[in-house]
Amino acid sequence: MTRRILVGLSAATVLVVAAVPAASAAPASVGFPTAQFPLGLRGVPARAHSAVAPGIDLFRVGSGKATEGWTVTVLMPNGRDHGSQADADAKAAEVQAAGETPIVTRFVRPGVADDPEREYFSVRIGRWTLKERAKADKLVAKLKKDDIRAKTDYLGDDGFETTGPWSMQVLMVDGRRFRGSYVASVGKSVAKRETTSSMSKQVNAIAGVNGGFFNIHTPKQLQGDPMGISVVGGRLLSEAVAGRSALILKGGTARITELKTQIGVSGGEGGGSAVQGINRAAAADELVVYTEEFGEKTAADGGAEAVVEAATGKVVKVRAAGGTVPRGTWVLHGSGATADWINQHAWTDWTLTLNTKVIDQRTGKAVPLTPDTHILGGSVGLVRNGTVKITAKADGHASVNMILRRHPRTLAGISRTGGLILATVDGRKPGEAVGASMVEAAKLMRWLGAKQAINLDGGGSTAMVVKHKVVNRPSDGRERTVGDALFITAR
Repeated sequence: MTRRILVGLSAATVLVVAAVPAASAAPASVGFPTAQFPLGLRGVPARAHSAVAPGIDLFRVGSGKATEGWTVTVLMPNGRDHGSQADADAKAAEVQAAGETPIVTRFVRPGVADDPEREYFSVRIGRWTLKERAKADKLVAKLKKDDIRAKTDYLGDDGFETTGPWSMQVLMVDGRRFRGSYVASVGKSVAKRETTSSMSKQVNAIAGVNGGFFNIHTPKQLQGDPMGISVVGGRLLSEAVAGRSALILKGGTARITELKTQIGVSGGEGGGSAVQGINRAAAADELVVYTEEFGEKTAADGGAEAVVEAATGKVVKVRAAGGTVPRGTWVLHGSGATADWINQHAWTDWTLTLNTKVIDQRTGKAVPLTPDTHILGGSVGLVRNGTVKITAKADGHASVNMILRRHPRTLAGISRTGGLILATVDGRKPGEAVGASMVEAAKLMRWLGAKQAINLDGGGSTAMVVKHKVVNRPSDGRERTVGDALFITAR
């Protein structure tokens, strides 16, 4: 390579802007769209259709072709692949001193409904075809010897204009013909992760997809804990992240809204107290409730616990923290100041009442937690009332990686007539499946006819099962264990 450097915002700078798509009319009813594919070459996509059950159709969709290759991205001081212009210029100078030709690229992370567009810079070296990855990897190893951290990147993952290819699986449920139910499942316990196909067998599902995000930053034995609300059969198993989009399932109906939870315990001497969480690790001075679905021992953190008979509210035992949740009970766990509260207000044979309420933030009304009610926590809202409305910041996902970069996606939407649309977009398979950015995910769901749509967990978690068999291509090469899942059942 010639030893020169491309910097600044002049003609030598590469400018790439990804824009949020403009609104357009959605199909009038659930059914595969006749319009051209909304991404890339925008031709008529290849599709294969199969009838799964009355009112349930599966479409396998393919569009586009691979034209992207590999590049080497230099990491910024913060370890990310993008940063400020000053950081990019400094890194480019290091690369030039090492005898390579860096290119400083300015790009814009698109604005979304709750966060404006933002400008970033990256430093890259070279470009190789899809078959030449080894050359990029060799350069990364060379740079490492010069104390320059870098990585090999597939250009199709960037989130900028590409020709694909895209590979999708779409389940469409016609509410006018479907006579079954929608349910959520956490598997055999809240704490442990399971595969979507394993949970599918447990509920005898016709089909389904993986659910919301789960907590990978907690002890391994607790990583099945949903990062947001979970209601299974009318029982609140995980508290909401206030304002985060969620999917409410009741019988054969589904709707999307934003939720919050109010949880408290009352009784004993001196009134009650707020409860901060359900079935998760407790932070200092938090009250956390564990239900019999938890499936693990509570933490032995030096706190106190009250074991409460679920049917009567009677405190059957007060113990040091760290034990099982007996069947037919719930456990109130506290540490620090909240352990003191338990020791003062939860004596054996006293009565405690657990009060839980789920509030629909769009209406301000409580959601009745009847036995046929299931709630699955989502993450970023994508479509609202037929218009793209990406609420990434509210969900803590306003980063370049979450909004702009392409990943495998699991998406859920509701059509104008109340039909359920579930889609998986395969990705992280260079030359075969490019995935979707958050912006592209919103556009895809509108194309499929969603009036409302949300993003569920994606990446290696993305999985769709039909009759307990995985029908997409998970990016890990195998099905990942997850926290919860959404299923379509016959009953």
